[in-house]
Amino acid sequence: MIEFISENIATIIVAAVIIAVAAVVIGIMVKRKKSGKSACGCGCGSCPMSDKCRK
Repeated sequence: MIEFISENIATIIVAAVIIAVAAVVIGIMVKRKKSGKSACGCGCGSCPMSDKCRK
């Protein structure tokens, strides 16, 4: 098992970083959704799809 880890440490580190970044992004998206902010970060007044959004 130690041999596998030592041979693939770079891949394991890169995968861990990618998973961490994805978790942070998803967490931010969920937090913004719960607070009622739009996904794009701007107001819905000028958005052509504003009537399709769930309020």
